[in-house]
Amino acid sequence: MAISQSELTRPEQDGPVWTRADTLRSLGALGLIGFLVWLASWLAASENFGSEASTSLVLGAALGIAFERGRFCFFCIWRDAIDRNYNSGLLAIYAAIGVGAIGYTVLFGIFQADPASGLPTGAHIGPVSIALVVAAFVFGLGMALSGACISGHIYRLAEGSLRAIVALAGTVLGFFIGYQTWNQLYSLTISDAPAVWLPTYLGYGGSLLLTLAVLGVLIYAAMKRADPKENKVIAKSAATPTQLRDNLLKKRWSPWATGSIVGLVGVAAYLQVEPLGTTRQINSWSQNLATNLNIRPETLEGMDTFAGCIAVVGEVITNNGWLIIGLFVAALAAAIASNRFGFESITIANSGTALIGGIMLGWGSFTALGCTVGVLLTGTQSFAISGWIFLVFAFLGTFLGVKLKLNRI
Repeated sequence: MAISQSELTRPEQDGPVWTRADTLRSLGALGLIGFLVWLASWLAASENFGSEASTSLVLGAALGIAFERGRFCFFCIWRDAIDRNYNSGLLAIYAAIGVGAIGYTVLFGIFQADPASGLPTGAHIGPVSIALVVAAFVFGLGMALSGACISGHIYRLAEGSLRAIVALAGTVLGFFIGYQTWNQLYSLTISDAPAVWLPTYLGYGGSLLLTLAVLGVLIYAAMKRADPKENKVIAKSAATPTQLRDNLLKKRWSPWATGSIVGLVGVAAYLQVEPLGTTRQINSWSQNLATNLNIRPETLEGMDTFAGCIAVVGEVITNNGWLIIGLFVAALAAAIASNRFGFESITIANSGTALIGGIMLGWGSFTALGCTVGVLLTGTQSFAISGWIFLVFAFLGTFLGVKLKLNRI
């Protein structure tokens, strides 16, 4: 479906044009979105699934569009900041955390007026341990080797990345290894580790103010160091319908808009279903497969006591599974509409690094009870110290990987 650059644009005075290829791509994308609408309606009416599955599919679709059009992949964002001093993606992450933190504050205040009464139900507030530090660092290295985080691989697969298939297969193998190491790590470092939640000590208002202050410093640092050349590839305000169409379908969305959408989806997910995450369904299938292969320990100690996005295992598609399906299909629609879909070449070398990196992603996310979405994003939004620790050490792992040029192997 790829077309030449000359088909997309005329000389500057004429502005962008709409071609027959654009029409065909848009019809294909609309067909995929129509399928999601039908599927959401069917799920809502189904006795086996219901409204939560339907809502998860819709929220996943919103994420898929925002991820694809805004290039919201934690590794890609960090790599660009480290390697090229392109910092606009960082603003999307900080906006997502900030918007989500405001929304979580409102929800916590409604449903649990006294933060001292205990941890909020279902929120991803994980134990703070050495295992979390190591898992986050390994996850960051895995991103550098494989070329994306787990959610990034899902939307890049929708863009035609064959390497993402290898990385996701490696993620399953990483889960298998995680099952073997979990009980020892749980006994040594996790079982007695505290789950530190800021509102217990600062209240909701104090926690929100501290979070926004930290984000303010990070935003200032990112904007001060930003390379002005990167602004050329980001959609600006549109003066005409043609420019608006071009911004929506072809240019990278503003980091503020992208981050705000991701943050709002995170709040809606917690309110309607469960906190965001992209590993629960993969872990569920992996555990069932490991059980059938007789390589899963009979018991994973303490796993049922955590609220992280790894914990729950089911025999069918979980709500998280429908979220991933919505994410993938909507990202595919966005990729087709923007002419970003195209099969990526794959070699023995980059398949090997994708597999090894995927294994590190799987082990790291299982040991940390989630990934960059389930631990980092929802954790920081809900004022969990575990989220900030994951952010810091996953970034350090990515930093080391990029500086060692592991992402270029």
